Parts: sequence; C-alpha cells; structure tokens
Amino acid sequence: MNAFKKREKVVKTNFYIPKQHAVSRDLDQFIRQEPAELPEISELNVVRHFTNLSRKNFSVDTNFYPLGSCTMKYNPKIADNAAMMKEFANVHPCLSNKEMQGSLEIMYKTGKMLSELTGMDGFSLQPAAGAHGEFTGIAMIKKHFKETGQEKNTVLVPDSAHGTNPSSAMLNGYKVKSVATGKDGLVDIEDLKAKLDSTVAAFMLTNPNTLGLFETQILEIASSVHKAGAMLYYDGANLNAIAGIIRPGDMGFDVVHLNLHKTFATPHGGGGPGAGPVLCKNILKPYLPVPLIEYEKKSDTYNTQWGENSKTIGMTRSFFGQFPVILRAYVYLIALGSEGIRNASYRAVLNANYLMKKLEEFYEPVPGGVRCMHEFVISAKKFCDKNVRAFDIAKALIDYGIHPPTIYFPLVVSEAMMIEPTETESMETLDNFVDVMKKIYNKIQDSPEEFQEYPLTTGVSRVDEVKAVKEPNLRA
Repeated sequence: MNAFKKREKVVKTNFYIPKQHAVSRDLDQFIRQEPAELPEISELNVVRHFTNLSRKNFSVDTNFYPLGSCTMKYNPKIADNAAMMKEFANVHPCLSNKEMQGSLEIMYKTGKMLSELTGMDGFSLQPAAGAHGEFTGIAMIKKHFKETGQEKNTVLVPDSAHGTNPSSAMLNGYKVKSVATGKDGLVDIEDLKAKLDSTVAAFMLTNPNTLGLFETQILEIASSVHKAGAMLYYDGANLNAIAGIIRPGDMGFDVVHLNLHKTFATPHGGGGPGAGPVLCKNILKPYLPVPLIEYEKKSDTYNTQWGENSKTIGMTRSFFGQFPVILRAYVYLIALGSEGIRNASYRAVLNANYLMKKLEEFYEPVPGGVRCMHEFVISAKKFCDKNVRAFDIAKALIDYGIHPPTIYFPLVVSEAMMIEPTETESMETLDNFVDVMKKIYNKIQDSPEEFQEYPLTTGVSRVDEVKAVKEPNLRA
C-alpha cells in the first residue's frame, strides 16, 4: 500500500496539461483516493492461472478436432514462421509496386497455383473468407447477366447446402429455391431440371457434397445448368477431398471460392483469420474485384490494376486480401507440391472411410453402404428412444478430450453428426476416437440418464445457448 501511495504522489506531481489545453488546474478530483482493488499475488500464480485457462481450450495443436465441413487440419509451423518474417509483416499495402515486389510476386504465384488446381482462368485474392468469397462470386454472376441484358432473379441451392449459400444469394438480391437430395444422398437431378428455367442465374454446389459424397452426375448437372442459360458455382469448402486429383473447372463449374484457412492449412477458428479467393473461367474474368495483380514478362515486374477494367464489380474489401493467410497458403503449396497436395487428398479420404467403417456397427452412416470422401455423416436418431441425442453425445466427447464433430448439419439428416478427420491425423488418434465412440455407445445402452449431465470435466457444463446468443453478457 505504501508503494501505491508513493506512486500516486508521483503521478499527482508529474501530471501536466499544457496551459492552453487545461480546463481546470485543480486535478485532485481525478486522483484515486483509495488503492485499486487489485489482487496481491505472485507472478508464478498469475502464470499458472492463465496457462491453466489456456489448457481448457480446444485447438488442433492440443486435441483431435473432427469438425465436419471445417477441415480442421494441423497448421504447419513453418508457414507461421514465414508470415512472421519482418520482410513480410512490415509491408504496408499503400507502398508502391516497386517497394513490395516480393509480396506481389507471392500473391500472384499463389493465385496462379490455385488457378491450376481448380482449372480456372482468372483469380482475385481479395475476399476475406468463404462466405465473402461466395458473395463475391455471385456478385460477378449478377454483373455478367446485367451487362448482357439477361433478366435473372433466382439462385438454386441443394437442400443440404451450407447456410452461407442461400445467404450469399439473397444478399445479392436473388430469390432462393431449394433442390432436393435423393435417397442416395446426391442431388435429385430430376428436381434440379424441373426448377431450371430462364430466371435461374446460378446453381450453387459443393462436390463432394455436405454428406461427404461425390456427385457422380456432375457432368450431367453442369450440362443441364448451362443449357438453361445459368452458371454453376463451386463452394470450395470440401476441396480437401479432391485437390490435386480432379478440378472443379473440368467438372463444368464457372466460378469457385476456396477456403485457404481450410484446404491449405492456415489457422482458423475463433472468427478468423480467413481468406476466400475467388477464381473463375474467362467468361467471368472481366468482373473480378480489384485490385488485380498482373505479371509483366518484359520488365519482370508485378503490377496492380485498380479499376481500369470498367466491368469489375469493384472492391469487396480493402486492398489485396488477408496477406498473412495467403502467404501461409503459398508456403504450404510449394512445400507439398502437386504430388503432396494429391497425396493429402487421398489420405483425407482414406482416414474418413477408415473411421466410417469402424463406426458403422455402432452408429448409422447416412446413407449407408457407400464409400464417403473426406467426411461422413452418422445419425444418433436411434438413441432418441433412450432420451439421448446428437447434442448429448457431442457433450460427452468433451470429457474424453475430443472436440465434438459438427452436429445437426446437414439439415436433411435427423440427429446428424458430421465427422471429418482430415489427412493430418495418425491411425493411433483415429483408433482412440473409435474406442471413445464405442464407450459412449455402451454407456447409452447401460446408463442413458447420465448423458443429461455431460460434460463433467469443464468449468461450465451446459449453458443456455439460445440465451447466450440473444442476450450476450460481454462484460461478465
């Protein structure tokens, strides 16, 4: 306390406001009269407190994170190291092209590699994340039809689509119509054809789809969409199953967004950071957002184009995009190379099928009896008669040190649990997950009433999640 009072006296003595800015020379009213109520604890206790708090968090570095459709793979630290280099971290986007040739070169080469991987002709790295990339791609399609004088007011999406698909379409002013999923888990192509007419601007689709299945009729889908005068949009959330193996452009897609923070192993979660580049065929290339990065072979320099193209949709965010994320993706791409990217996709598919086969005796894969791609969906519906739901199983997993998978998505599956192991997990980790899921299954048979209490090992067990969303207490 004496030290505090001494410091208080120093503050009082040295606190100075120039005369021309002073409202009052009497500052005593602003000086604390009582010591602040600060805890008197040692540095060691402070370190232990915050270290233990951090250990309560789930992350890919600490726990298995089979979050379906999110591709929570391990983030190579070499990419983080590159992003922290002062030569990149200190570059400001307002510098001249001459002063940031290295950064422009990395962005340009990243865009060209992504174009090659997707079979597209043009790219923009500007969108901040996947949903932003969707919005940008649909905005390009809208501008194209406006420029060509075609009246289009509808976008089609599968009933199993990511929720950002209809949102992106509606934010661009389109009406949304849902296309049914067949019993085989694929797009009901007859329902699609029935809804394709002259008012449709685009059909948004991810392949593999959100059930983790490859759309085997994709060429017929693309042909039908194009014959109707519409465009085919590729949601890149599930590219991790096919990268380096098959290209969206070869399937017939006209525009694609990618999630660099999923497929190309840059950290994500907690609201960011993200990057959602948009890539397109030549027909949509004039509408790409600016600035664009171009390479001039004659002078061996990289330059930016800021709106010289009159058909551009303009900027969709500031400057070039999320450069540190793009840089991490660049490092990942050049480290793996084309063969490494392909092998990562093969292993992601292998890991998912391994898990699905191991679990099918205890849980119900949807649809059953088929191979999946990089992820699969199981249903907890058969446990509802014991008053155990997907939500309860997810909570139980936390006590075993495993992050719950995505639950209640896709919406076409009752009590859905979507599991995506990614390629970076070992067989030991996968086998441990299987063992845990078996233990949970046995507990459901023996003592289902216990599942209303899980998790038991966390500081807070079950919160009112609806109230937390509607009435967030940000000061607690």
